[in-house]
Parts: sequence; C-alpha cells; structure tokens
Amino acid sequence: MPLVNMKHMLQHAYENGYAVGSFEPVSLDFLWSIMNAAERCRAPVILSLDESRFQDVDFELIMPAVEAAARRASVPVAIHLERGVSLESAAAAINRGCNGVMLDASRASLSDNILRVRAVVEMAHACGVPVEGALGYVPGIEGQDAEPHLDEIVYTMVAEARACVEKTGVDFLAVSVGTLRGYMAGRPKLDWQRLKQINEALGMPLVIHGGAGLSDDQFRRLIVNGVARINCYTALAEAADASLGNNRKSSNGSGDTNLTGNIREAITAEVERCIRLCGSAGRAAEVLSRCQAWMPVEHLIIYNVEGIDEARVEMIMAEGRRVLSAIPGVREVVTGRAVQEKAKYRYTWLVRFCHPAVIDSYREHPDHVAFADKLFRPVAGERISIDFQTVETVFSIHNDHDIACGEKR
Repeated sequence: MPLVNMKHMLQHAYENGYAVGSFEPVSLDFLWSIMNAAERCRAPVILSLDESRFQDVDFELIMPAVEAAARRASVPVAIHLERGVSLESAAAAINRGCNGVMLDASRASLSDNILRVRAVVEMAHACGVPVEGALGYVPGIEGQDAEPHLDEIVYTMVAEARACVEKTGVDFLAVSVGTLRGYMAGRPKLDWQRLKQINEALGMPLVIHGGAGLSDDQFRRLIVNGVARINCYTALAEAADASLGNNRKSSNGSGDTNLTGNIREAITAEVERCIRLCGSAGRAAEVLSRCQAWMPVEHLIIYNVEGIDEARVEMIMAEGRRVLSAIPGVREVVTGRAVQEKAKYRYTWLVRFCHPAVIDSYREHPDHVAFADKLFRPVAGERISIDFQTVETVFSIHNDHDIACGEKR
C-alpha cells in the first residue's frame, strides 16, 4: 500500500513534533538510496520531483519507477511535485502519479501569487490532492555552485502569509526565514521570531526549502516552530560527488562500474542522517495507522452501441482517450472490445482516477460532459457503470520490501 495521503502525513508530523524529510530521486541510484534509508529508519518519506530540474531529469521516465518504489515500500510514502510553475504542470503531475503539488509563485506579487495558487488549489482539491504554496524567496541553487547565484533573501511576511492561506486554501506553506539553497560559507542565520509568529498565525504545517548547512540545533528549532517538511537535496548530491571523487582517486582507470560502486551507500547514509535530524525515524507504523492510503479508483463502463458501425465506434474511443485522459485526476483511459462473440456486452471503458474525489469532479468536468452528451450517450443506450477500488493485488513475483531495498534475508 504505502502510498499515503500527504496531507495526513504532514498533519501528523506537525501535531507530533517532528518533520518528514523530502528527498529528490534524480536517478535510480538516488531513488534506491532514499527508499533504503527510509526502510532502515522505519520513517515516512516524501519523494519530491523538482520541475526546475526536468530538463535534466525526465519526469515521464522517472515517475513510473518512483511510483513503483513507493507502492512496494513498507513505510509511508508521498510523491510531491516540487516548485511547479503552472496550473498545467500541476495537473500533469497529478495525472502521472503525484499526490502532492507545489505552485511556486513566490517571485510574483502577492495578488498574482494568490490568484495562481488558488487556481491550482481548486483543481488539485477536486482530485483529493493537497497543495503547497510559497511566500518569500529562498536564494541560491542546489549543489556546490550556489554562492555565485546568491540573491537577496525575501523574507515571508506574517500578514501576507495569513492572507495567502485564507484566500487560497493551501494545505501547507513554504516560508523564507533565512535558509539558503546549496552550500554557503558559514551557517545560515534564521529569523526565529518571524517563524514563530508565522506558525502562531497559521497553525498549519510549514515547509522549509534549503536544508543544507543547517546545524542539528537549527533543525530542531525549525520543527519546534511548526516546520513539518524539510527539503534536502544538496547534502545528498555532495555525498554522491564525494563518493565519486574518492573512487576516481583509487580506481586506477578500472572503469565506470568501480567509480559508482558505493555511491548508493554514501547517499543512503546521508538520507539516514537527515531523517534522524527530522525526528521521523521509527514513526512509520504510527503514520501508517493514522493516514489514509492513497488508492486509485477504477471507473468501469461496459456497454453496447446502436446504429453505428465499427469505424464510428473506434473514432469515439479514440476521441475519448484523447479528451478524457487530459482531465485532472485521470491517470489512464483504456478502451476495449469483448473477446467472445456471445458476450452480453461488447465494449468497455476503464478510466483510472487518482482518488475517490475525482468521481465527482470528473463527472462534472465540462470536457467529460461534452464528450458524453455529444458522442457517447447517444449511441450507448445499454450500459452498466461502476466505480471501485482494488481490494488486493497479487503479484507473480516475491515483493518483499527487503528485495526492494536490494537486500535478501
């Protein structure tokens, strides 16, 4: 199961005084290491995919692996779109498997930020998906080259944060209180009074971007003041780079395999360190017992047609696959024909929704209404429809989480 509702996960963290580590699986090595560390620590974890990195990390290619890793884990997992740039990219991320999305309009004016985030909230909430907004600007870039890209920090204002939450309905808010992206010289100086006031004003899970370079005490104080998600990437990248550098010095030209041989162990160790700083180690069972599972819904229609030939049937199916698959919350659209000629019903639609909330939003979506009223219902008079969730899935291979982590008992 353990894809879980991200809002439930972070609300549990907020109410119980810890944070969930959010890590970017920029490659299969990173994905393996993040999940291995979460399993070892028995900790909830968020797999976050940053839209600013999609030119280097192919989102459509990595998402099936990310979702498979989450579903075969034994610890609670959420999949989050980090720093989404538009309503369209947020909808696409939901349709590909993210069950949390962020719209980063932090560089826009407050009014424009609110307008854009509210549109994403309306769309995502209709899919059962929580939304993260952002106020203030966290400068720098992840990685070693952060210092030259350091702009001025724009701190989150308490009054603006309250207005943003009230007018958008976001579930979490990323705030700027002095953290920086990437490694900088010295420790970041955090505005603790500002963070305390924001937490008191909002009373909701807060998010910190730029976890690199923070001391253990700073991690703890962030959590005490309402931070429930801490984004960690630079430290993982640094661990991977250090591993590659050490291997290169001792490889004696022995090939790429030896260069990357222990990179997973290096990343795993750094993820474990971050998880323990977040205070989430050992929380997996507790979170699983209190969070709703994130389960898709299958919308099934079996039907017969009247007054049209097979070519027309195929045209309607093709148009339905095109139109319906673009509706927010629709994971997949499958059309088919009965194998046996004597079957009572000849045709079928299987539309996979990401969440039960999509049952209603899909039914009322203007694209679905137009397709159903103009093309489908006039010719499909005899039909049966049902919405259901899978009770249990049995795989033909052993699916133990230890194998998922690359280990055997």
